[in-house]
Amino acid sequence: MEFSSKLLENAVYEISQLPGIGKRTALRLALHLLKQPKDQTTALSSSLLKLREEIKFCTNCHNISDVALCEICANPKRDESLVCVVEDIRDVMAIENTGQYRGLYHVLGGRISPMEGVGPQNLTINSLVSKSKEGIIKELIFALSSTMEGDTTNFYIYKQIESLDVKTSTIARGIAVGDELEYADEVTLGRSILNRVPFENSLKL
Repeated sequence: MEFSSKLLENAVYEISQLPGIGKRTALRLALHLLKQPKDQTTALSSSLLKLREEIKFCTNCHNISDVALCEICANPKRDESLVCVVEDIRDVMAIENTGQYRGLYHVLGGRISPMEGVGPQNLTINSLVSKSKEGIIKELIFALSSTMEGDTTNFYIYKQIESLDVKTSTIARGIAVGDELEYADEVTLGRSILNRVPFENSLKL
């Protein structure tokens, strides 16, 4: 792709580094921004900079937050004895959109995947185990994607807390095997949370 401007070429390159955006789409976005009022582009770049520099991770659940303790964890109406274990922020948003869940979350930051070089030490599993040992958590709901990596992660965590007095369950398989949680429709996902099953039962499938 030939460019008449080095500035445009650099902008297209940076935009194309975003997931799912190729050079042609990046060029279209860059040209669109050029047509917009300058203050609109400035607002966009400013919000991205602010996001990168000021965003925090909740000290309790590792969810993305503006403050040390996220709004969900700080909400006294949430059930702190019930914790839903998810891969990332998108899964928290998907479950919250169902309006069916009133417990807390624990964001792992991914799932165990030896092929991608992701091991238990790369996730927030240790802090989850530590919290489970405190005696406040009565049930962990495994809400990871129904993939081999998701199931491996579920099983690893289950073995870490097996001796503790913590009930483990997994969302019902209304979510098809191999599906990513964030793409499930709200009704199906909500029912999967409500109709969760003991994790031990899922091992027999």
